[in-house]
Amino acid sequence: MKPDAAVNRRVVLAARPRGSPTPRDFRLDEVAVPTPAEGQVLLRTLYLSLDPYMRQVMDEIPPVYAPSVPLGDPMAGGTVNRVVASRHPRFRAGDLVLGRAGWQDYALSDGQDLVPLGALTQPSLALGVLGMPAFTAYVGLLDIGRPQRGETVVVAAASGGVGAVVGQLARLKGARVVGIAGGADKCRYAVEELGFDVCLDRRDPRLAEHLAAACPNGIDIYFENVGGAVFEAVLPLLNVGARVPVCGLISHYNEETPPAGPNLLPGVMKAVLQKRITVQGLVILDHYADRFDAFFRDMGEWVAAGQVKLREDVVDGLENAPTALIGLLQGRNFGKLVVRVADV
Repeated sequence: MKPDAAVNRRVVLAARPRGSPTPRDFRLDEVAVPTPAEGQVLLRTLYLSLDPYMRQVMDEIPPVYAPSVPLGDPMAGGTVNRVVASRHPRFRAGDLVLGRAGWQDYALSDGQDLVPLGALTQPSLALGVLGMPAFTAYVGLLDIGRPQRGETVVVAAASGGVGAVVGQLARLKGARVVGIAGGADKCRYAVEELGFDVCLDRRDPRLAEHLAAACPNGIDIYFENVGGAVFEAVLPLLNVGARVPVCGLISHYNEETPPAGPNLLPGVMKAVLQKRITVQGLVILDHYADRFDAFFRDMGEWVAAGQVKLREDVVDGLENAPTALIGLLQGRNFGKLVVRVADV
């Protein structure tokens, strides 16, 4: 197989955002398609995953979470790729792989970051229900949340790539699931399609009141990926011994300064102490070596049996990735957001 174009289109980081990203923070450029050296493969990007963490790596941040994207470099991101040319003993031209090629048509890899996908009939699933978002849900809920039959689990962004899977896994474990999502359509989907017991609109000014009514026995697990007003509504309802896996705080990613208002930290820490609440951060990159194989096996079985599913929100064209990411950070996506870069 040969490259199907003479140039490699890349969406690079042109400027570090001040607050919410804008299209001016990105630039589409063209460079030569690279040539693999001995031990390398040339990858063609087919699908690109868009995820909330990308807002953080646009800033200059300490490398404790994920490395910042240097100005002028392609934006980072998980990808499904086809091997175009190989000088690596483990890969052949035509192989379908999961990689981290980022926001570009072509990339080189030494193979260490590649996961063979075999004959996966819907390759984009490797970025969603069989990929990083669902893996985050799997580790966060099962290893940190440890749901028990009859407990109450609350998850925000309930129709998104992580939240939708959290709710379905909690139901599989016999828990009662309350979702929080942005709008009536997303809430209806969470209940009617995903099997949540209740789903509440995060935009409702009476969210705290409705959440209390939906959780008469309190909250045993809150899967945190939003923060802000949702967490404030959840905090008073957390039970003694509650568990709070924290995988994201999307409502805060565009903030340049701390939010105005009273300091909530003393109240949060008081609740953590008095109710013996476990709050644990989750960076899923830490768990690929020891948990991904079990996840891929288990999730593959659940998906095949129709017990877990995840809606995809597909955007066509690499050039549309910046607008799509901006929309994701504003809650405009409905399901797991992926960009279709090239035909399979």
